[in-house]
Amino acid sequence: MNMDLKEIKNEVFKELSTVENTDDLENLRVKYLGRKGELTLVLRSLKDLPINQRKKIGSEANKLRNELENKIKEKVGELSAYGRPTAGWQNKKVDITAPGVKISQGHLHPITRVIQEIEEIFKTIGFEIIEGPDIETEYYNFDALNIPDNHPARDMWDTFWLKLADSKSHVANGTSQMANSRDRSNKQSATGNKLLLRTHTSPMQARYMEKNNPPFRIVVPGRVFRYEAQDVSHSHTFYQLEGLMVDKDINVANFKAVIEEFLKRLFSKDIKARLRPSYFPFVEPGFEVDLKGGQFKDWVEIMGAGMVHPNVFKAVGYNPANWQGFAFGIGLDRIANIKYGIDDIRLLYSGDLRFLNQF
Repeated sequence: MNMDLKEIKNEVFKELSTVENTDDLENLRVKYLGRKGELTLVLRSLKDLPINQRKKIGSEANKLRNELENKIKEKVGELSAYGRPTAGWQNKKVDITAPGVKISQGHLHPITRVIQEIEEIFKTIGFEIIEGPDIETEYYNFDALNIPDNHPARDMWDTFWLKLADSKSHVANGTSQMANSRDRSNKQSATGNKLLLRTHTSPMQARYMEKNNPPFRIVVPGRVFRYEAQDVSHSHTFYQLEGLMVDKDINVANFKAVIEEFLKRLFSKDIKARLRPSYFPFVEPGFEVDLKGGQFKDWVEIMGAGMVHPNVFKAVGYNPANWQGFAFGIGLDRIANIKYGIDDIRLLYSGDLRFLNQF
């Protein structure tokens, strides 16, 4: 048996030194290390040997196997470095005048493209880009936005509530700045610290206003989550962009001017916007924004908006008598669908390269 191992070792390293392509290297690996390979058969025969021989020969056989595996790996690297991947490479002709093969490169997802374009538009008209957490507290997602517990408006959002083993510590880590906000600890409900996946980007209105004094203009792009069945126009995960502008003399005319300028830059100079009365708990009055012109022959609903509700200002410590502002929210998935002619929101999240490579 010892003689067999020595013969195998001598033979395998002799053959290994002459290998010039990966096909031959694979044949060598199978010959010695495959299921019926010579070294494999030696290892399988150990069970028939006395215990003292089994230990000695088994140790030598395993050492040889490891050494051979390492040598094969090194050889693979050498062959790759010298461009010898397959048998017969020596006989292949290379046309050095032929144009190179274009390397496939990644590119931006349609939603990413839309986010970057919209952010750039708002930055040029004086807005700051802000981000917020995907995991929110009930207080910021609902209570601070004039949607208290048992308010019928909560039925508008199908919420993913989170169950955590140590929710108190998560809340403490995620909202450690609460204690530094304008003393509102007495305003929080007993359930205000329950955690959830945010249902909209509006919580950043309250978070930002707690730590910043007006005047300001911000937009907040981000991912949101709702417990909804998927179809061509709905998904459990999608993207929104929140906008907020607060100053002493802000009114609806200011909002219409800002949002119309945004839509003109995003779609067409011929765009016109109109406001229709609507209801959202955190604004008063509230309205839907429609657009028409350019590629839109008829009026198309594009976003919800309104003047910031006095109760939202009070929740963050602002005096509603001194400050006014407007807020709006727009679905970025829908913008992507409109700009790129996509008729099914599910395609955006399919990961199908046949679809994504079109952009």
